[in-house]
Amino acid sequence: MTGREIRISGLLGVAVLALFALSLMAGKVWVGPSTWLHDSRAWWIIAELRLPRAILATAIGAVLGLSGAVLQGYLRNPLADPALIGVSSSAALGAVIAMFVGAAVSPLPLFLSAMAGAAAAMLLLGLLAGRSGNPIAFILAGMVLSSLSGSLTAFILSIAPNPFAVSEILTWLMGALTDRSFADIRLALLPMLLGALILAATARSLDLLNLGEDSARSLGVNLGRVQALVVAGTGLAVGASVAVSGVVGFVGLIVPHLVRPLVGQRPSALLLPSALGGAALLLAADSVVRLTPGAGEVRLGIAMSLIGAPFFFALLLSLRKRAPWG
Repeated sequence: MTGREIRISGLLGVAVLALFALSLMAGKVWVGPSTWLHDSRAWWIIAELRLPRAILATAIGAVLGLSGAVLQGYLRNPLADPALIGVSSSAALGAVIAMFVGAAVSPLPLFLSAMAGAAAAMLLLGLLAGRSGNPIAFILAGMVLSSLSGSLTAFILSIAPNPFAVSEILTWLMGALTDRSFADIRLALLPMLLGALILAATARSLDLLNLGEDSARSLGVNLGRVQALVVAGTGLAVGASVAVSGVVGFVGLIVPHLVRPLVGQRPSALLLPSALGGAALLLAADSVVRLTPGAGEVRLGIAMSLIGAPFFFALLLSLRKRAPWG
């Protein structure tokens, strides 16, 4: 890492710590640091409700930001994010099936079903894309999976036996960290960590792929192996995040674009800042949704869509202006 990259990563790390502290304080009941150790009620709110939520927001934001940076580097596509390759929607489909059949009576069956959906997506993605490592085939295969998963989810909703099942599924699909516990952390943290390590292992290959596929091959990059690492890492990390939070979109798309002007275009330089930026963004968004007026709170997935859709639109306009046909 260059000195500039270290400084940017350090600043983002400080921002994550500050926003983590804010996440512990923010809510319908504001809990300041002065009361953490002296007020038993305040300590219960922190330890049982907000600490698991802050840990999950940090971990989920980090893996979504990291996976977005890896996919944009691997596919050489600035619009790539985990939703593009169907892993998010497939994991969501697995969880929806568990809720539909009444198996989601505790966090474990729901988590296992979502991970099974992500695993099926990884297998199908590998089979559809083949071993060539061709990014076009990879994107098309991901679009097929995403469309199929979305259609099956809509079909399940249409045949749900009662409105309560429909409400439960729709609420979960909106994405949130409300009422999450340390049980969810124990389930999700290891797969997310393993997925993040696999994704980080692609750093050198991503730099070489930036020179072109032929140049990368001549320098010893095995495109099939890189594709397998990207699929496995994204499946584990994103599948586990969807399993505990529902679908939270746009983090993987937004964050690499926000940090790229700070650290440059080299794909490997984006990985750590994107992970830290994703953690900071999701911590900030989760704190804001708790401060909305009223008894309830805006779902985290909805909040990220409200942030991400205008960003996506602005990004498309920017790409159109730079394109030769724009």
